[in-house]
Amino acid sequence: MKQKEKGHLIKFVEPGSIAGELGLEPGDRLLSIDGKDPEDIFDYEYYLENDSVTVEILRADGEEWEIEIENGYSDLGLTFENGLMSEYRSCTNRCIFCFIDQMPPGMRETLYFKDDDSRLSFLQGNYITLTNMKKKDIDRIIRFKLAPINISVHTTNPQLRCRMLNNRFAGKSLENIRRLYEAGTPMNGQIVLCRGINDGEELERTIRDLAEYIPCMESVSVVPAGLTKYREGLYPLEMFTREDAGAVIDQIEKWQRKLYSAHGTHFVHASDEFYILAGRPLPEAGRYDGYLQLENGVGMVRLMSEEVEEALAGCSGDMEQEELSVATGTLAAGYLQGFLDRIREKFPNRRVHLYPIVNEFFGEQITVAGLITGRDLISQLKGKPLGSRLLLPSCMFRSGEEVFLDDVTREQVKTALQVPVNIVKSSGQDFVNAVLNPPEDAPASYAGYELKEL
Repeated sequence: MKQKEKGHLIKFVEPGSIAGELGLEPGDRLLSIDGKDPEDIFDYEYYLENDSVTVEILRADGEEWEIEIENGYSDLGLTFENGLMSEYRSCTNRCIFCFIDQMPPGMRETLYFKDDDSRLSFLQGNYITLTNMKKKDIDRIIRFKLAPINISVHTTNPQLRCRMLNNRFAGKSLENIRRLYEAGTPMNGQIVLCRGINDGEELERTIRDLAEYIPCMESVSVVPAGLTKYREGLYPLEMFTREDAGAVIDQIEKWQRKLYSAHGTHFVHASDEFYILAGRPLPEAGRYDGYLQLENGVGMVRLMSEEVEEALAGCSGDMEQEELSVATGTLAAGYLQGFLDRIREKFPNRRVHLYPIVNEFFGEQITVAGLITGRDLISQLKGKPLGSRLLLPSCMFRSGEEVFLDDVTREQVKTALQVPVNIVKSSGQDFVNAVLNPPEDAPASYAGYELKEL
């Protein structure tokens, strides 16, 4: 068995930084700070917050350096090979709604990894269940003043939570929310709603219980469980109907009125998907309390609508001609068509084809753009008029890469469809700019999807 190498491998040294001035290089290893080996990136940053520190480095050639640093440097300018400086903590639950359990075989191995690591809550905004956290982990969050922490609550009924997460400790871990509240730690909550399981009276109880943690609990999102066609042998869950979605919205909006009157916050929010399914108008911008739950699909359409209007107000129309195309999921296609109609009012010679892509890979009930695969995209766009270029939302791609969930690449889509492919960031301004201004056909910097367990 290969012995684990000492220290934390340095991947990059920022030019002009204190580490660069000291002569540190990629390939060197950080061994300790003031004699302590950092457990992870948070220990590293915490240990550096001193007026003077002693850093021990193992050079790539095997030489060891001990460096004293003064003047309170809080950042050495180092990036490590493992950004967390520690192994990821995997999920110990088997949630009845887990999306990863509903994935087909044969995909890349990393897509089957279930993370439930509190550190990723602070670094990437992931939602965690708290079930694999010990007292020392909570103490550390409080001591380091890490915030906000995003918590997958789902229900505050301890017995029901144990059943939904298939973890006998899931109910007891709710006590950690109380500890974080008493320490004044900012939090956000998430409820993945399962029809007939944690909705109705159970949802009423959960909202009521979480409202006790205002203002530390800053927001709570309610999102429907995503159900793919690969559920054989899994817990029998049902899709929400139009009437169900309307009832969920009514329940949440009742609480919004009550909590806004008492606390000045709407607090609990239904995801855009509930409003679209129910055929209800989206809430006005002010009801989203600053869009704290965008990553959970709460307010994304409203915010984009506001941004599109602002972008169009700041530009002058023209008569330039171009034919192009946009592909997205079926969920928000109607709203996207509305945005395109608004653009065409000011730019009448821009002809844009909008193609809602049906998710054949996971099943038609999966309607979000972020779970569209390259092969579905290619098969449904072949032979369609695409114009001079095809616009795709960045959420279709893996973060920092140009690859879809099924490992099809942007370049392969371009070759298969014989059209340049432009990747568009998520804001309304970016969307308007992408439609009006053809970029060079070059790789872009963008934030794409990260497949997360709901």
